[in-house]
Amino acid sequence: MSNNKNRVCPVERTGSLDNRIRRWLQNPRKILEPHVKERMTVLDIGCGPGFFSIEMAQMVGKTGRVIASDLQEGILQKLRDKIQGTELEERITVHRGDESKIGVSETVDFILAFYVVHELPSHENFFDEMRSILRPDGRMLIVEPPFRVSHKAFAATIQKARDAGFIDVERPKVFLSKAVLLSKG
Repeated sequence: MSNNKNRVCPVERTGSLDNRIRRWLQNPRKILEPHVKERMTVLDIGCGPGFFSIEMAQMVGKTGRVIASDLQEGILQKLRDKIQGTELEERITVHRGDESKIGVSETVDFILAFYVVHELPSHENFFDEMRSILRPDGRMLIVEPPFRVSHKAFAATIQKARDAGFIDVERPKVFLSKAVLLSKG
C-alpha cells in the first residue's frame, strides 16, 4: 500500500488539477452531461479540489447531492474552502475515505472515478464496494490516464469490474484518456 501512496497527487500540486486549460481539454459538463441529471446522488471518487464535484453539484440541482471523496484531508479542505458560503455547500458532502475502503454506505445513482482507479491497492475490493452502493439502474464512469495506464492494464481493470458483476455499456471519448461506462449486471 505504501507504494500506491507515492502515486497519489500531493496536496501542494492540486492546483494543476483545476485550471482553465484542463477545463478546456476535459470539460466536466461535456463529459458528465450524458450521465448526471437533476435529483441524482452521485459519488466523485478521488475528487481532488473539486474539478468535477462542483460541476456535478450544479447538474444535480437543489434536490440532488454529490459525495466528494478523497484520501487526503488537505485536498478535501481545499474543496470545503471553495464551496463555503455558496449554495453548493448544501449539495456537496465532503467524505474522507482510506486506502482500503471508500467507506460510503448510502446508495448512489452515478459514480465517477476519474484518473484514480490505477492508484487503488485492490481493484477487486473497490469494484465489490462500488457494486454494493450503486443503485440497480446506476452507472459508473471510469476514466484513466494513458500515460499511466497501458491498454493491457486498462483491459485488466475492465475485466476485474466484469468479475465483480459490472457490464460494459460504452467507451466514451474523453480527451487524453481511456474510459469505460459500466452498469450493474
